[in-house]
Amino acid sequence: MFIRIGHEIVLECKSETPLILALSRHPEYEGRVIGDDRVHCDADLSLQEYIDEFGNRRTRLTAPPGPLKLWSDCIVENSGLPDVFDWNARQHSVPDLPPEVLGYLNASRYCESDELSERAWELFGQTPPGWARVQAICNWVHNHITFGYHFGRPTKTAVDVMREATGVCRDFAHLAITLCRAMNIPARYASGYLGDIEAPPVEAGDFSAWFEAFLEGRWFTFDARHNTPRVGRVLMVRGRDAADGAMITSFGSHNMKLFRVWTHEVSGADTDQERLALLETLPDAPALTLAPEVSP
Repeated sequence: MFIRIGHEIVLECKSETPLILALSRHPEYEGRVIGDDRVHCDADLSLQEYIDEFGNRRTRLTAPPGPLKLWSDCIVENSGLPDVFDWNARQHSVPDLPPEVLGYLNASRYCESDELSERAWELFGQTPPGWARVQAICNWVHNHITFGYHFGRPTKTAVDVMREATGVCRDFAHLAITLCRAMNIPARYASGYLGDIEAPPVEAGDFSAWFEAFLEGRWFTFDARHNTPRVGRVLMVRGRDAADGAMITSFGSHNMKLFRVWTHEVSGADTDQERLALLETLPDAPALTLAPEVSP
């Protein structure tokens, strides 16, 4: 299976503004890439790419005053298989966990596992440890949190999500991560492309957030928002929470004027040459319009 992934973002900066972007395919994504998956801009600027402490590809630049268009567009090969499911995956005891995952047991900026520990044990203390416990957490978050773009805000934490019972996909991920950590299960944030392949169609594309839990000696993908194995997931960033993988980190004031994301299966192109031809122009994907926040 081949999937076309990309984005187009238009920012308007009031003054010269340093930016750090997390808008690239993760180096650990195994599928072959056709085309150029780097971030591009419509100005003659220096774009520096580097790998951060979580293994994410970052792009840094300094945006001039006025509008600036950023985009990427490529085709990636994908297995076409749904997320791995292993009901028998065991939960490690904390003394048996490898040192490199211990940091994912701790509270972080958006995941206050220390504050929700008592509630987590009330809800899930009687569930079998391992995959069944993580799935029970996903089920609870999926069934108790209402999704809506107007419920999102940049400062919203897992405690807020628990109290308000609303959120966007990153809020679903943050709450599930927090409850896993409170139950001594290492969990980390992940984000990337997830289209509507073998799923109900969506009107406008967006990036998607999910999480990974460490069981049976490896990381497994879980998605409390959709709560079902999905096809065509393309990883971009990982971290303790969304603070470690923000799409745009701006050191100055800017407004987002346009935001488009596309993730769709490629059909009718049987060779790499035909696939490259598709990349000569950006697709006509609809822009995502964020609804204003509604007062309760």
